[in-house]
Amino acid sequence: MTEPASTGVALELERLRGTVEAGFARLDGALALLVQRSDQTDQRIADLEQRLASVERGRWPLPSIAALVAVAGLLLTLWQATAAH
Repeated sequence: MTEPASTGVALELERLRGTVEAGFARLDGALALLVQRSDQTDQRIADLEQRLASVERGRWPLPSIAALVAVAGLLLTLWQATAAH
């Protein structure tokens, strides 16, 4: 009688092992997908940071140009005002 009971236990352990292996395989696949998405997100963030840096570098002359145009306009106005008198 011991042999059929041990065979039943061994069979149940084998089924449990198969279930655990299948669960780990699904979990491993889900983790691999999350890692891939995380890598893609990191790459997109790096690309966006690079684009932002290039926009910031290209934007700095605009306020300087605006100030120069304003000063030139003021000087031109003052010159015309003094020339008219």
